Amino acid sequence: MEFALWTPLLIPALLAVLSLTIDSAQLRRYSPVVSSAAVLGSGLLLISAVLQNGTATSLGELLRADALSAYMLAVVGAVGLVSTWGGISTLAASRGRTAGSYGALLSLFLAAMSLAVLADSIGIMWAAIEATTIATAFLVGHHRSRRSLEAAWKYVILGSVGVAIALLGIVLIYAASIDTDTPTLSWLTLSQTGLGLDPALITAGGALAVLGFATKSGLAPMHSWLPDAHSQAPAPVSGLMSGVLLSVALYAILRIQTITNAVIGPDFLRTMLSIGGLLSLLVAASLLIRQRDYKRMLAYSSIEHMGLMAIGVAIGPAALPAVLLYVLAHGLIKATLFVISGRILAVEGTPVIADVKHLLARRPGMAIPWLIGMSALIGFPPFSIFFAEVGIITAGWSVGMGAVVGTALALLLVIFAALTRLTVSMTMGSPPDSEPFTPDRSSHGPMLPIILALATTATIAFVSEPVGTLLLQATAVLGGTN
Repeated sequence: MEFALWTPLLIPALLAVLSLTIDSAQLRRYSPVVSSAAVLGSGLLLISAVLQNGTATSLGELLRADALSAYMLAVVGAVGLVSTWGGISTLAASRGRTAGSYGALLSLFLAAMSLAVLADSIGIMWAAIEATTIATAFLVGHHRSRRSLEAAWKYVILGSVGVAIALLGIVLIYAASIDTDTPTLSWLTLSQTGLGLDPALITAGGALAVLGFATKSGLAPMHSWLPDAHSQAPAPVSGLMSGVLLSVALYAILRIQTITNAVIGPDFLRTMLSIGGLLSLLVAASLLIRQRDYKRMLAYSSIEHMGLMAIGVAIGPAALPAVLLYVLAHGLIKATLFVISGRILAVEGTPVIADVKHLLARRPGMAIPWLIGMSALIGFPPFSIFFAEVGIITAGWSVGMGAVVGTALALLLVIFAALTRLTVSMTMGSPPDSEPFTPDRSSHGPMLPIILALATTATIAFVSEPVGTLLLQATAVLGGTN
């Protein structure tokens, strides 16, 4: 099964090189889609392997797939496929010297995220996440407008500060292992109990690493890069960044948490993540109430959802299956909505909510999937976000964190009202009789990836085998119980 560990790294890298060197419009257009499919296929193969055998390793165990990393690899591939396939018209619109680099950077972005979830070393994981910053900085500034370049620079500066803080934390974690028999950066080794790691260094290193990776995951108060970057990037890039890059950073936090829990217990990071999660919900609620840009609306929604996931991570094993389900559901839904937002922007010519009216009557081909996607994002059943949120909230009550989840629930109600109002203002009603129109029933892009994404989020919470088993095994990897 070693080839499944290498495929998500080598195929996207190869396609990136080909996109830069071969002048082929078809290659440049479809190479990110093929890269995403390769990552997804590898993830599914590794899931099958780890459910049967426990783990898969390669390169002297520097690459390792357990239930959690295989699941995350499949999420990267699935969200990547929805974003690149659904947003393929965006790449088709890229011409000249930017077309090859756009497709190449998307493939490299996918390869870097794959390496981040497959590396056994937290040092390599950090390097891979830093590589995503480099790739996405150019993608955020792809349009070369003043606002997009400003957003790219803001992202580079704040993202680099975050990963620098995370690097310092990782150095301290390594320093804590120097006096043991096995100085290492392997998260598998470091998370073992009884290793004799220095508690003071692990406390400081864990706090800094989590703070740094929280910047990349968009948690408040380190979130300020996110709305600008997501609103200015091309729609497929926004879908990838919101749908899976934030979750890969959360995955890094989960790996660090297993190390700190084994040495100093869960209370320290539980407090830190709870505060960050509640602050994120508060920021999202405050800024969504009067939001005027629908791409920024989706970006602030990402801050909200990452905040609730952080609270789930703080709660611990009782909430982790729900958090992992949340990762997949949010990724697919957010990729879908960003793809549709790109299509709305292309035909309406404005990102301003007040200037986009009566979509259901005028453009039902885009309004219907937009409404379904927003219903899923807000948390209506049968979509998986509803079950994930309920799972996190009930788990919080069960472990004595009622005040935290109660506050989170109140903020979620404010966000629910804000998103509902903004969605209704964009879609409902009919144009005045003085403005004759012919309904546009075109979807302005492929519908199959959107249909598959929405159908998956509506059904996967009801699939006990193998999904339920996989989530429980991934929780066990993080120190939970089967």
